[in-house]
Amino acid sequence: MAMSLARSIIGIALGVMLFAGAGLAVEPAEVEKFVKARIDIGEMMTSYFQGGERFKEGQRPSPEQMKEMGADIHAKLGKLLAKYDLTVEEYRKRSPEVFADDSAVKSYLNEHQDLKARYEALPLDRMGRGGSTGRGY
Repeated sequence: MAMSLARSIIGIALGVMLFAGAGLAVEPAEVEKFVKARIDIGEMMTSYFQGGERFKEGQRPSPEQMKEMGADIHAKLGKLLAKYDLTVEEYRKRSPEVFADDSAVKSYLNEHQDLKARYEALPLDRMGRGGSTGRGY
């Protein structure tokens, strides 16, 4: 009796874990949306800071300038993400989960070589890929 109860509990627990694991897979439409958004964000951020013309060589922005830049970037991100029906907060919350499914991201990019080239051209250290620096856009 105790052995069959233990087997039943183990069977149920394994079933729950398998079912929960199946629910963690990211939908292809989500992968597409987040990959395209990340590409657009990366390209926007690259052009935003292109050439460093905002400040003199070696000069750091003042705290007020940093605050203004942050607000400007946030507004630009909001507009950019709106075309994907996302807010900045939603993107920041969901993107780690979506990009954690590396095989789904790679599969999608392999099917879309034009996007793959743009994705791979993004600065790795600031896009949440290849390191923990940056804001993980």
